[in-house]
Amino acid sequence: MQSNNQQSRKHEIVTSQWSDRWQIHHRLQALDISCQCVTNKPLQVKVDDIRTAIQLWSVAKQVTSPRGELVQWLNQCWKIKQ
Repeated sequence: MQSNNQQSRKHEIVTSQWSDRWQIHHRLQALDISCQCVTNKPLQVKVDDIRTAIQLWSVAKQVTSPRGELVQWLNQCWKIKQ
């Protein structure tokens, strides 16, 4: 049982193509996000906060999406009024 002072530590399993998981793993490590990638096992990422969740989503999207989709997404971001 955890005490109230301890934060729960959650590891997310990232489902991706086996060829993409190492690229995602290396990028997450570069961002200092705790993750583990073992041969013949899915990528596991420690998600402690919303910032980490967003970075994980962004890295996975960049690696797995076709270039045209990423260009369209970036163009839409430029059109958003602040």
